[in-house]
Amino acid sequence: MPTVRITRRLHFSAAHRLHSDQLSAEENASFYGLCNSPNYHGHNYELDVTVEGEIDPDTGYVMDLGRLKALVEAEVVADVDHRNLNLDVPWLEGVIPSAENLVVRIWERLAGRIRDGRLVKLVLWETPRNYAEYQGDIRGNNGGEP
Repeated sequence: MPTVRITRRLHFSAAHRLHSDQLSAEENASFYGLCNSPNYHGHNYELDVTVEGEIDPDTGYVMDLGRLKALVEAEVVADVDHRNLNLDVPWLEGVIPSAENLVVRIWERLAGRIRDGRLVKLVLWETPRNYAEYQGDIRGNNGGEP
């Protein structure tokens, strides 16, 4: 059977503050600008989750997109939607919640949990003009196995 990629887009809203304890207050303000506000700020994120696999001849699917949606909602969206990423999400503790760091942590939450097909790409849209894309690490795209 042919190999096909499918993508499901999910949405969540969250607040965060970009701040590094390794920088002075002046350096943080200069480097992160408005994103360093001590009162936080929010985004309406869009998350594209792409899975690749062979088409099942019985269903015509690589994976049921409803099952993919349910998995991502349970493993990611339930933890981050309408939350403060700096304060409310245990799996982001100690992480500067930039789009880059967030997309890697989301990958870690999903890698190995997809049974039909394999996770090949995440795209996290922080704004309609800014996004971070991640396709796993060099050791393997499902969480580091060679």
